[in-house]
Amino acid sequence: MNNNDPTSVAKVCILAGKIMLESGAETYRVEDTMNRIAIAYGLENAESYATPTGIHFSTEGEATYFRRISNRSTDLHKITEVNSISRQIAEQSIEVKEALLLLKGVQHASESFPYWMQILAAALVSGSFTIMFGGLWGDFIPSFIAGGGGFAVMIWFEKLVEIRFIAEFLASFIIAILALIAIELNFGMQMDKIIIGAVMPLVPGLHITNAVRDLMAGHLVAGVSKGVEAILTAFAIGAGVAVVFAFM
Repeated sequence: MNNNDPTSVAKVCILAGKIMLESGAETYRVEDTMNRIAIAYGLENAESYATPTGIHFSTEGEATYFRRISNRSTDLHKITEVNSISRQIAEQSIEVKEALLLLKGVQHASESFPYWMQILAAALVSGSFTIMFGGLWGDFIPSFIAGGGGFAVMIWFEKLVEIRFIAEFLASFIIAILALIAIELNFGMQMDKIIIGAVMPLVPGLHITNAVRDLMAGHLVAGVSKGVEAILTAFAIGAGVAVVFAFM
């Protein structure tokens, strides 16, 4: 596999990195995957540099390639698929063209789960967290409704305006409104536990974990930027709830 076209190899590396970054992978893992693919296809002096918003890839004597990352989500299935393809490449069991086709298939694959299933899962998680944080069983259903409703609003509004900060703010606002209504109707018992459980699906746990792992791996730019993104998300969630309490 050492007589491959450098441009085709670069396309494979860039696409693999792009899919992983858009799916929530750590930047050091993205760079390592790209470098391993390049080496397996005979590009010994390839260099890659990834940030949460872009990827650079270059080879000695060749052009430098760049791809901007505009949308990021969490899709561990796609990360696993790319890792599987990269292992096949490292074992030299697939050619460049085949690898590119496989990666394009992963890129264009639909969501792992339909939206209704994601909303149902968020609702169940919300009710479960309410019980785990000391809520009563009477608070499970209100938290279930608030968590599912808030998550549905976040998905809908993010598709509408593509500004995640505003979507998260609106989702937490709706959660607090639904929790307040449940308490006023004597449908729930502990408003704080209902809200805490319902906002848990919105909490940026993966972003915080990735930020710490990138910082520990020496990727300071990526680690700090992901940490700031997580802080902004936490602020949006808190602000949405605070606005409701401010007018109670």
